[in-house]
Amino acid sequence: MRWLNYLWRLFATGLSFGLFGVGGLLLTIFVFPLITIVSRDHNLRKKRARNVIHRSFKLFIGMMGVFGMFDFDVYRDRQKLLQSGGKIVIANHPTLIDVVVLLAIMPHADCIVKQGLWKNPFLRGVVRAADYIKNSQDTDELLESCKRSLNQGYSLIIFPEGTRTKAQGEMVLQRGASNIAIRCNADLVPVTICCQPSTLSKEESWYHIPSKKAHFLLRVEDAIEIEKFQQQGISLSIRARRLTEFLKDYFIGEQKRYARS
Repeated sequence: MRWLNYLWRLFATGLSFGLFGVGGLLLTIFVFPLITIVSRDHNLRKKRARNVIHRSFKLFIGMMGVFGMFDFDVYRDRQKLLQSGGKIVIANHPTLIDVVVLLAIMPHADCIVKQGLWKNPFLRGVVRAADYIKNSQDTDELLESCKRSLNQGYSLIIFPEGTRTKAQGEMVLQRGASNIAIRCNADLVPVTICCQPSTLSKEESWYHIPSKKAHFLLRVEDAIEIEKFQQQGISLSIRARRLTEFLKDYFIGEQKRYARS
């Protein structure tokens, strides 16, 4: 029976990602143009598109749970995420679906999207309709986009590692998230994500599924006040470096704590 379960989860994984891509196309062709027609105001159009994405991603992770690919334990701290407007939501990044899960919980969150997705035939219509922030902008434009989003009351999702966590080796955080937090003077809401056994990591293709169903855990802690890192007389670069070191120690400690539990 184990090998039958394994084969089913392998098939379900391929089917899920196939449906994910097709869903992105269907939203682009049918749903987002309709939103454009009935919503003349740009901000209203963006908010409605993000709400559609939220509901679609919620349906997607529900489907993955029904298919037996994951046990999802992600809604316990939902209220903290729903109250994170105007704050930066920072998370470690162990799997390919981390941002999908976060957007499935948060109806109107914003995020910084890598350039590749703006060219992806299945998802470019989605990221354009949602008006997510391009990471290909120059530094000043990127900071201005982040500041504008936060001032409008959106939560801004950022993965400080910049890419998915490597299974082996020391955790490496880029300073981008800290620089944005320091320069935008925005508090941070830390999210710890654990997935055991490992699947959909940086070193694993989608078809490298574990021998048993994976458990996906998401926990949200109280906000980190940025004011503690805004010491006067200290340069912005040093403040960003200190915040990055703090976040690295924080995430390493949280991952060890959940690994023991």
